Amino acid sequence: MPAEGGPVPNNKLQVVRESLMMSKAELARKAGLSTLTIDRVEAGRPCRLDTKRKILQALQLRIDDHDRVFGSAAEEISEVAPSELSGHHEMAGKAEARTS
Repeated sequence: MPAEGGPVPNNKLQVVRESLMMSKAELARKAGLSTLTIDRVEAGRPCRLDTKRKILQALQLRIDDHDRVFGSAAEEISEVAPSELSGHHEMAGKAEARTS
């Protein structure tokens, strides 16, 4: 269980990995990743799409299983704070103003 105030995992990677009787070290080796990366992903930290692809392949799952293992993109977006989103819009507006 995550520490209070820490990130809440929105994925089921640990559950899937353990259901396949696979250790973190074995998954990391098969995926060509570090165990630290596996720890971070299981803790709900963001990662690159390539990392997710490697993990799915190492688990012998299909790309279609992405949402089942990592949660849907809609869930990830809904967890972003509104203040974070407004910052992105402001930056985009400033970039448009400079190019105009």
